[in-house]
Amino acid sequence: MATFKNEVLVRVYIVVFAVVLVGVAIFAKAVRISMVEGKFWRDKIENQYFQMRKVEAGRGNILASNGGLLATSLPYFELAFDPNSSGMTDADFDLNIDSLAYCLATYVDQSFTPEGMRDYLIEMRKAKKQYIPIKKEANYEEYEQISQFPLFRMGQFKGGFIAIPKFKRKNPYGMLASRTIGYDRKYSTAIGLEGYYEEVLDGEQGEQLMRRLTKDIWIPVNNFSKIDPTGGLDIKTTLDVDIQDVAEGSLLAALKEHNAEYGVALVMDVKTGGIRAIANLGRTKKGKIWETYNHAVGTSTEPGSTFKLASMMALIEDGKVQLDDSIFLDKGRATFFNQKMVDASKHGLDSTTVRHAFEISSNVAIAKLVQEHYGEEDEAADFIERLQQFNLDHRTGVEINGEADPYIKEAYNTEDNWSGLSLPWMAHGYELKLTPLQLLSFYNTVANDGRQMKPYLVSETQKFGETVERFPPKVVKKQIASKKTIRLAQELLEGVVLNGTAKRYQTNRYTFAGKTGTAQINYKRSNGRTTVGGYQSSFVGYFPTEDPVYSCIVVIYKPKNGRYYGSDVALPVFRSIADKIFTLKPDLFERFEEETWVQSAKATKGNIGAQSDFEYLFDAIDVDYEPNKSAEFVVIDQDSTEQLQFLNKNIQVEQVPSVVGMGLRDAVYVLENLGLKVEVNGSGKVVNQSIRSGTMLRGQTVALRLN
Repeated sequence: MATFKNEVLVRVYIVVFAVVLVGVAIFAKAVRISMVEGKFWRDKIENQYFQMRKVEAGRGNILASNGGLLATSLPYFELAFDPNSSGMTDADFDLNIDSLAYCLATYVDQSFTPEGMRDYLIEMRKAKKQYIPIKKEANYEEYEQISQFPLFRMGQFKGGFIAIPKFKRKNPYGMLASRTIGYDRKYSTAIGLEGYYEEVLDGEQGEQLMRRLTKDIWIPVNNFSKIDPTGGLDIKTTLDVDIQDVAEGSLLAALKEHNAEYGVALVMDVKTGGIRAIANLGRTKKGKIWETYNHAVGTSTEPGSTFKLASMMALIEDGKVQLDDSIFLDKGRATFFNQKMVDASKHGLDSTTVRHAFEISSNVAIAKLVQEHYGEEDEAADFIERLQQFNLDHRTGVEINGEADPYIKEAYNTEDNWSGLSLPWMAHGYELKLTPLQLLSFYNTVANDGRQMKPYLVSETQKFGETVERFPPKVVKKQIASKKTIRLAQELLEGVVLNGTAKRYQTNRYTFAGKTGTAQINYKRSNGRTTVGGYQSSFVGYFPTEDPVYSCIVVIYKPKNGRYYGSDVALPVFRSIADKIFTLKPDLFERFEEETWVQSAKATKGNIGAQSDFEYLFDAIDVDYEPNKSAEFVVIDQDSTEQLQFLNKNIQVEQVPSVVGMGLRDAVYVLENLGLKVEVNGSGKVVNQSIRSGTMLRGQTVALRLN
């Protein structure tokens, strides 16, 4: 019996000991949690429901040169209702619920009837819901209206009205300069000016104590815990909206006409380096034309014949040639180390002057001159040094991330694949690479009498319209070459337009100078033969010649509809841009004296157009004329006293009329009023129409060629 009692006691002791041991362990854990880990766990629980969260700042605007908006942040609001807000009383809810339901059902969510909305809100309050979406993206006017609804007008805590401000980036002009302006996207790297000026535009975010309702929904707790955000600064660009629109419109028409892969058009202020327009248009995978990439800044290619200006300037700067020296062309053929070179145009010249060789863009002439004068190893280095002197081996430093490096070979450097062909091919724009902006900067410097300005896009930062910091024009180099070299370079570029490859596009409205370029791309040379994968057409120049205001480059990559020479593809775009700029900017025209105006008016003899337009012009410059009371369209003539007369221009209503000699506006007006469709090629006056005048009208399409 005693033995049995002892066994029972032992078991009891073991159980008691185990219970005590577990109790001690629980007590120890409780002490550890409350004393040691308490703060950690309290903070963790607290942070699950309350956090100081970032409040988005208003991003600064991007402005055009005239102050117009190119990019702006529009505020919108995420609106919601907390029917169980901490400050809301049953009395306030009951008093306002009917009118609130009516307003919401009538003005916000018409899928509900007022009675249905009322029942829904009451049900949500009974279910202890704290977040009922009202409108996901309300604009400011909608926010103002909804915030004054019954109950909501009592605010967040008494009325349960939740308004979380957010911002959406908008470009008011759509595609206009979109790649240069750039994008500011939440989960990707900002590009263009948006990226380069990220910190300036972004401002400083604020902080707000917020309470979490669900995994992704946080609402403000109170205004006392708020640190207001500071909005970003605005940046004012050098872009001229009118010139940008002109550049993009002219480029778009060319890409469509020539079915090209992409194109670039850049316009720069000669005296300052301010970029007035930067158009980049390319084709998407679906064939749509859009600003797919900033080729003007980010794509470097072999420029072709537009580089011949640099070669000629090196020769002139070193005293190697005179422009009236004779050069043997052998009808545009030459051989360099078993590699044949031919001129693009079949001019048939055995020899000509250096000046004329440049004007007709002879590859053979420029290559022979450079090879002759720089062919030895030490001389080749001199040629490269001249190119470096012209800063052709440097980036422009424009305020856009991703500018491509220029590529100029080092003489006789095997790592640069230098060969016996390098000099003659570099001479006319191969075996080296430049971006359109880098090449334009060089030509702009020549137009600016040798003074190199840094191309730039932003002139100042602003806050509420007041200037914070100005970024004035910067001189990169006071003189890239001697004044004589610059003057002769200008003569060469003027000669291209007066006597050379750009001759047929000169105009009597103004003067311009520049150089055509046609470069082979994706080419392969082997066994003396070259296979070509396409062409790059370009023209770069400036206007007006006498006192240049703007420089401009046009590059069309891979035109596919038969024509590919720079004079056929890129030059018409340059002319179109220049024509429209002269129309938009009347201050570019010289201030003629009265006598000059009269002489100019009399020079209009033979012109055809609307009589009202001629009357307006001649009245403005005080020139006598004899009106024609019965004619809408007239031909300008002079009587024996040299007084201007308006002769009737007959327009047959049943036949296709002649519109040759008319401007585009008048020609289109006349033809379309007769039920004809019109297709246009070129700019200026009509020089040819596809359907002969006198043909019976049948609603045909008339193609007009202008020049």
